[in-house]
Amino acid sequence: MIKSRLKWSLAASLTFILMFASACGNGSGGNNASNNVNTETGGANKSTSTTSSASQASSSSTKSSEPVNVLWWHSMGGELGAAVTELVAQFNSSQSDIIVEEVYQGSYDESLNKMKASMDSKSGPALIQVYEIGSRFMIDSGATTPIQTFIDAEQYDLSLLEENITNYYSFDGQLHSMPFNTSNPILYYNKDMFSAAGLDPDKAPATFEEVAEYAEKLTQGGQAGASFAIYGWFMEQFFANQGSDYLNNGNGRTSAATESNLNNEVGVETLTWWKELVDQGHALNLGRATADTKKAFLAGQVAMTLDSTASLRGIVDAAEGQFEVGTGFLPKAANAAEGGVVVGGASLWIMNNKSQEEQQAAWEFIKFLAKPETQAYWHVNTGYFPITKAAYEETLVSDNLAKYPQFQTAVDQLHASKPSTASTGAVMGVFPEARQIVESAIEEALNDVKSPQDALTSGAQQITDKISTYNKTVQ
Repeated sequence: MIKSRLKWSLAASLTFILMFASACGNGSGGNNASNNVNTETGGANKSTSTTSSASQASSSSTKSSEPVNVLWWHSMGGELGAAVTELVAQFNSSQSDIIVEEVYQGSYDESLNKMKASMDSKSGPALIQVYEIGSRFMIDSGATTPIQTFIDAEQYDLSLLEENITNYYSFDGQLHSMPFNTSNPILYYNKDMFSAAGLDPDKAPATFEEVAEYAEKLTQGGQAGASFAIYGWFMEQFFANQGSDYLNNGNGRTSAATESNLNNEVGVETLTWWKELVDQGHALNLGRATADTKKAFLAGQVAMTLDSTASLRGIVDAAEGQFEVGTGFLPKAANAAEGGVVVGGASLWIMNNKSQEEQQAAWEFIKFLAKPETQAYWHVNTGYFPITKAAYEETLVSDNLAKYPQFQTAVDQLHASKPSTASTGAVMGVFPEARQIVESAIEEALNDVKSPQDALTSGAQQITDKISTYNKTVQ
């Protein structure tokens, strides 16, 4: 593992790593940070150094006369922030030994920069929410205590949680952070426009070929068949859904990634399909902002789009009285290998520069968040997946599925994902930068600056170079 003397140099490198950051809601799950209204932050402007043994983690639960204070930094603004505040209030009122203080720190990138600045002091949090593409950096920083430490100390039953979610945050057989807000992309379509075009409104296109066929029929009367935001997260998902690793070395999971696979056959075929839709006038290129494609979809200007499952309730509610929203799995090439979607969103990390007592208290709060009834509340009030299987048995969830049957698509897609390094998801220390590079490559292809092959080859080389520079700082 990384030597402790490199810990602070890594922290210092965070500014460079995040310079070009883009994220789904400043993380996956819905939005590009530089251009979009932030789905993850509710529209606001929005390894590892194991510092204790399992026995120490267990013994730290001894109660003191005063409650233990846990400072939690998060990036949930707007309605999502209101849900966070409610959960913290529920936890604090449920017991008297721990007081959790939640503090909104802006976007994921902003929060990470603040964490970097606090790493050599006690001013930082005991618990921090970090977007999924920041996971490799968090491990390499040496600043966290793996969640596995607490799991092992009390033999917490991980089988209670969704494996397709926890797998993303597991490295070398250890769960390093606890999933919190989780989503993936699905296809949204206008059922009324499908019917008008003579298409079955209850059948979503499942393949690239079907999307192209449907888009041609749906392009009429000044309306386009589709529009997909130029978003790096979507390209990552297209790779995973077709069983293709985004990076070498098992997507950076069997060993540190050294090369990008962006320009492989899957990447070129996917971008070529996308470009042909645009060139034929059957799909609109509205740029990088998912907020713009969502707006066009809700206005009835396009019949199909891609967006996060976390956007589902907002989209269905906004379309009410105008048209009926249909949902389908993320499409893929007809001849593609089996794969699955990668979870997006963020997870919770326990910082190791806090006392054992604070770390244990943070773990107790994490366990509260993972309870079925807590996850049911979080899911219904935000649209994120429950991370706990039993949450689906809660009446609150079943009633919500009855009201929003479209969400069953998201649940089924998550459960249908085939376990592999592709569907588990890629990890690299320069992921925020890589997303920006991928988006630039897609733009170049769609705008006829370069061919799909040339654009992706150039992008792959840039990402590979960034990975090489990063790897030298952690070896």
